[in-house]
Amino acid sequence: MKNILPILMCGMSLACNAVASDVKPANVLFIMIDDLRPELGAYGSTAVKSPNIDSLARESVVFANAYVNVPVCGASRASMMSGIRPTEKRFVGYQARIDEDAKGAETLFGYLKKQGYYSESIGKILHFSEDSKAGWSTPPWNPKAKIKRIGHRNYQSAENIASFLKDRTGPAYEAADVPDNHYFDGMIADQAMASLESASQRDQPFFMAVGFLKPHLPFTVPLRYWDLYNEEDIDLASNPLMPVGAPREAIHSWGELRKFEGISKSPHPVPDAMAKKLVHGYLASVSYSDAQVGKLLTKLKQLNLDENTIVILAGDHGFSLGEHGLWVKHSPFDVATRTPLIVKLPSALTDTSPMGRLLKNSLSKSTLSKSPLSKSNELTPSLNPGVGIAEGLVEFVDIFPTVLELLGKPKLPQLQGESFGSQLLDSSAPGKAAVFPRWHAADVIKTDRYAMTEWFDRQGQVTARMLFDHLNDPKETVNLADNKDFKTLVAELHEQLIALRESR
Repeated sequence: MKNILPILMCGMSLACNAVASDVKPANVLFIMIDDLRPELGAYGSTAVKSPNIDSLARESVVFANAYVNVPVCGASRASMMSGIRPTEKRFVGYQARIDEDAKGAETLFGYLKKQGYYSESIGKILHFSEDSKAGWSTPPWNPKAKIKRIGHRNYQSAENIASFLKDRTGPAYEAADVPDNHYFDGMIADQAMASLESASQRDQPFFMAVGFLKPHLPFTVPLRYWDLYNEEDIDLASNPLMPVGAPREAIHSWGELRKFEGISKSPHPVPDAMAKKLVHGYLASVSYSDAQVGKLLTKLKQLNLDENTIVILAGDHGFSLGEHGLWVKHSPFDVATRTPLIVKLPSALTDTSPMGRLLKNSLSKSTLSKSPLSKSNELTPSLNPGVGIAEGLVEFVDIFPTVLELLGKPKLPQLQGESFGSQLLDSSAPGKAAVFPRWHAADVIKTDRYAMTEWFDRQGQVTARMLFDHLNDPKETVNLADNKDFKTLVAELHEQLIALRESR
């Protein structure tokens, strides 16, 4: 893409450097959803009800194989917003900060602010609102609970509030019969819609980042979303055991869940009845966030901002719901590192960037009406520019350079990812040869077919290893790392991991 883009651009009727003075730069609406695995209709799930995100997907490129670089919120978001990979000492846990772990690094929102954008954060974008806050045009906005000590749990039930205030426990789920904006995500949606109103009055492009909290624990949602599901119909994970031959390093105690009342203490598993309740809560939480996304996109359209706004929707990592006997995130497994990534291009693309001109030229010869979803809800590829299922690999350090390419801004030297603009032009275009998530001492290399994890000690020596064949074992049930038939492959993937570790 890097080599052909200038050639294609200069071959078009518009002059290479010509930009119409009356054309407005594209806006960016970036929607991040906490703990969202690809549990959406747009990704083939029949268990969840997500009509608004599915509708967005029908007008977008849906990245079927998008991977975060670290499966925990703070570190994942810091890596993504800086375009810098995590290491053993950088972007490690949920308390990671860009301004501490990568001092002096530019942020996506800060860079766009310098380029004349109104840069705004609403809800959870970085884990700490104070992190790199000079990059925002206005102080980050976050919802507040009526009772301050309740914090992000924001229970509505008097019983649950009392339980938490007594010993800081409380249940892992709640479904109160209240309006959407009694819980945080409804408040975030209201604020974001008000901010879009303000943006429509400004003669200035915007980068608006909106972060919804659910389906993060606790699964607290208005009753109407809980009632969308019948618990008896909910299926539990089909791969509830650790993979055959998995090393002990792959096991964790999912402490984030165990701190809630009614959850078994380590090392006891979650009983099936409670597991169904938790999956119920997760699905209801996805539907709740989906409804807030719908409100935001409706407002964008009502204000006629959709015609010149790039919409990006992403999770910050995946989430285990009993797969491998694990819950929450915090693991190198595919279920924790793969997450949704959906990109919608403006319906009237501008002439303010080479990529924009290419897309506009391509779209003038096609249509945005074809859905990337078949009637059976299965993923189907599409050759329409700006619409379709992109099967090629991408990782979240690629988002920063992609946004810059779409907006016609130069790539920054600090960026360690690559633009996936070629897949926006043609969703069937190949992605990366490999992507590289990591978690604590574990580094992962994921190719189109294989995923290998290696755990390293402080001297850089491999202490444990897992290898999965995603073509024949997509749910990662058998570790092939010690299988002699894969000895050569293991050596090749190991060399690539070592090269990556030495370069970042």
